[in-house]
Amino acid sequence: MQKLFLFFLAAMTAMFLISCDKDEECTLTCPAGQILTIDCTCFNTVEEPKFTELTGSLTTQTLVASKKYLLKGQVFVNAGQTLTIEPGTVIAGDKATKGTLVINKGGKINAIGTKEKPIVFTSALDAGIRDRGDWGGLVILGNAQVNQVDPAIEGITPAVTFGKADESSNTESSGTLKYVRVEFAGIELTPNNETNSITMGSMGSGTVMEYVQVSFGGDDGFEWFGGTANAKYLISYGTWDDCFDVDFGFSGNVQYGLSLRYPTFADQSGSNAFECDNGPNDNDVKPYTTGTFSNFTCIGPRGTNSNAPNANYQHALDLRRRTAVGIVNSVFVGWDRGLRFNQPSVTAQYTSGTGLLYNNVLMTPSGANQFLGGTGVVAADVATYWNDNGNTTVSSNPTADNLTALGLKTGLFFDKKDNRNYGATPDFKLVAGTLNAASKFDKARFDAPNRKGYFQAASFIGAFGQSDDWTDTWAEFNPILKVY
Repeated sequence: MQKLFLFFLAAMTAMFLISCDKDEECTLTCPAGQILTIDCTCFNTVEEPKFTELTGSLTTQTLVASKKYLLKGQVFVNAGQTLTIEPGTVIAGDKATKGTLVINKGGKINAIGTKEKPIVFTSALDAGIRDRGDWGGLVILGNAQVNQVDPAIEGITPAVTFGKADESSNTESSGTLKYVRVEFAGIELTPNNETNSITMGSMGSGTVMEYVQVSFGGDDGFEWFGGTANAKYLISYGTWDDCFDVDFGFSGNVQYGLSLRYPTFADQSGSNAFECDNGPNDNDVKPYTTGTFSNFTCIGPRGTNSNAPNANYQHALDLRRRTAVGIVNSVFVGWDRGLRFNQPSVTAQYTSGTGLLYNNVLMTPSGANQFLGGTGVVAADVATYWNDNGNTTVSSNPTADNLTALGLKTGLFFDKKDNRNYGATPDFKLVAGTLNAASKFDKARFDAPNRKGYFQAASFIGAFGQSDDWTDTWAEFNPILKVY
């Protein structure tokens, strides 16, 4: 329609004598891309570009909500530079160039949205055709402690390393992410190496991360490689691989998290709600991965219908390679496999009290897949640890009755719903049920200097109580069809 209008203007220009008034001929000359109108003015025939492009290394600047931005290639915010983003701003990632935003160590991002105007990182493709892996994702790196020597993020060029062996930068800040969504990230940067929706390497505890949602990513949702950063109110929605992946000595604290799985796709490497390691192998390196996660609701791929989920789905909790992560006050439903200790070193970490699983609820069918052990691990020992540490098991697939008994609404699973039609405004608040019980923080772990006073008292197990759904307004559960 716009082109027809422009052709009409051009025709009118040719048909009529162009003059500024009845007696004076118009002598105005228009620049390229504009045409002269009958009232002796210039009209712009060139459409404004849809995006403002971001490339290379950015200097300190502010992205404004009145523009849309496009990440082309790997875009860096390097040491000494700060990228500020206004509430309501949309930043898309270019698929052809594998657009990725890298906040390098010493750089900062201040992306502070609001409940009504979240900041959105998303696919550059149109509504209806977006998919996981449409762009790279968000990588945030710092100098806090890590248990590997000069670890690097694979696929980033030039190579970027992160972290230190000592604690000297543990309180460093990489900025603030608040009311932020990251959608359709996780492109393959190099063969068999996809980025996560958000990758965090050695972020310090001065970093603020609250109300952040990742959706339909091509690898993990959130992955922590070392560091001491804390976070609250995280959502991993419909991701491909693990919802929450923890590695390399991460020791921060995270409270209130939701994960929701789509049943028909999962990674061939095996997709879990939590996958936690101490390192890339079983070597005894410190600091151990002792990050502590409380008040998570992890809704798996197995719903209340009879359909079996993708065979690549694995465990609610897969604990590997000497990890000592803490997971407490959380609920896991809809997972055909429950808890696995993958090496004897994991069993040793938990039976010694270095790791902690406490006051959790696991709904998974009875039998050999409820508690599992890797090579050298006795599955019965995994079950004994779980049962002796205040955890509860519901030995069943999800049914309307046993979900209601917990206090969970039955419509929260994808079940047979299409990934475009989960529902625009789901309500995650509890109804009356056994999850309406106080969270517990009475273990020695919570007296550690980096944890004491961080976790909020809660009158419920899982991410939600009966009175507040913190996903309201800012989160998006139909991003494939969302028009930006």
